Order: sequence, then structure tokens, then C-alpha cells
Amino acid sequence: MPIESTAQHEPSLRNISDTARWVAVYRARETERADAVFRDPFAARLAGEQGKQIAAGFSLSETHAWSFVARTFLIDRFISQEVQQGVDMVVNLAAGLDSRPYRMSLPAQLRWVEVDLPELLDYKEEILQHDRPVCQLERIRLDLADVDQRRKLFADLGSQAKKVLVLTEGLLIYLSPEEVSSLAKDLAQPASFRSWVLDLASPGLLKLLQAGMGQKLDAAGVPLKFGPEEGPEFFQRAGWRAKDVQSLLKTAARLKRLPFKLRLVALIPESRRPYQGARPWSGICLMQRS
Repeated sequence: MPIESTAQHEPSLRNISDTARWVAVYRARETERADAVFRDPFAARLAGEQGKQIAAGFSLSETHAWSFVARTFLIDRFISQEVQQGVDMVVNLAAGLDSRPYRMSLPAQLRWVEVDLPELLDYKEEILQHDRPVCQLERIRLDLADVDQRRKLFADLGSQAKKVLVLTEGLLIYLSPEEVSSLAKDLAQPASFRSWVLDLASPGLLKLLQAGMGQKLDAAGVPLKFGPEEGPEFFQRAGWRAKDVQSLLKTAARLKRLPFKLRLVALIPESRRPYQGARPWSGICLMQRS
């Protein structure tokens, strides 16, 4: 059954699954541009009217749409890079309404495994039922909060591949530091889990987002929690090190997606650790096993 609501009195954002609709709106908008840096012909259908309502209800995210574009662009680039270097399986945790197995240029033999809640994957399958993925796509219905079941899943998938890339786009910011640490340690267990692409926010950005959107997210049961002082170094004790870290602001500037008022900010050189402290910062990290 579709998860879209028609009841006018319901809040537009009801749960964490609805954040996937929200993000799809920005992919759809970028796709409509003549100079689009990526094309997602499935995004508008996946977002639906609910996605548009959610996006319209968050003024802060509307003014920072550039960050979603930069995030998608960078993750696409890291995935392509890792696949070219021999990744034979991508494990997309909290896959949401990601359409990369349909829209990216990927090897036909690549295994792409999506893991998410049953209701969301059911909706996604309904929308994309007449479309064919470009690679070997599998969907696994699982609540990642179930630690025992996710460990079993990771062990099983790890035994079926030689070189796995894990993707957690838009997931970690909704988890506590303890939950992120636990997940990172679990992902480091299978020997074939070699790389991990994640998005990361600084404490300063987390505070800014909480002030601008926190009340509505809290009401929907999806508070923003994770913005570590250590930046990518947070993951070292769990067995991961940063191979590459790219700023969303700098990337958006190169892509010519920043609003005028941020263009001068993007010219300011970043410090060696731009993700720490009170400074608002966000980026995409390509992690490797230590």
C-alpha cells in the first residue's frame, strides 16, 4: 500500500521514512535543470505530492537545497570510483528512495543490496515496478535498530562478496553517537566490507539544523542527534579511517549551485579540520577499514 497520506490534518512529515520523499524532491529539481550535474528521472515519482509538501514546510532546507545536490553528486562520484577499483557489492543501508541502481552507469554484474523498513521498500517497488535496474538489485526488509539481525545480515552478505562498499546516505545524523559507534563496529567485522561512504555534519551545523528544523523533526520522531566533535576521526576507534573527505559547500561552489550570499563564504579557505567545533560544516567521507 502507498505510504502517502491524503488526510489534510496530518503533518506532512510523519516518520523517518518520509525524509526519503523530502530528499527526492531536490534530486527531481536538479534533474529539471538544463545544466544538471546528475539526472534522476525517477525522483519526481518517488517524491510524490507528499515530498513536495515536506520540502515546502522546511524553509531552512529550501534555502540549502544546494547541499542535497552536492551530496548526491559526491556520493555518485565515490561510488563510481570504488566500483572501478573492484567493488563487487554495494550495501545501501537505510536506502530510502535512492534510485542509483536504475540511473547510474554500473556494471551489470554488480550486486546492489538495499536495506530498509518494509513499508518504504514496498512503496518503492510499487512506484518502480515497470522500471529495470542496470545491475543485480536486491531488497532486504530490516529494521537496522535490530542489532542481532543486522549483524547476521552483514555476516551473510560479507561471505558472498570479495569487496563491499557500504553506503549510509542521510542515516547517521538521526542516530546517537553510541548507535553510530555500534553500527561502525558491526560494519568493520566482515572482512570483505572494505569501504564506506557516509555524510557527516559538524557540531555547529547540527546546532543550526536543530534550531531551524528541530521542532518539526522532533514532532515526527526523527530528532537530529549526530555531529561529532572529532569529525571523521570519530570512526577510527571502530576500525575506519578517512580516505577522502569533501566539503558540500566547496563542492556546491564548484558546481555553481550556491546562492549569492554564500559564494563569498565558499572562498574562505577551510582549516585542516573544518568539520570540528562551532563552525557549520558538512561533507561526504569515503572511509576505509583501518
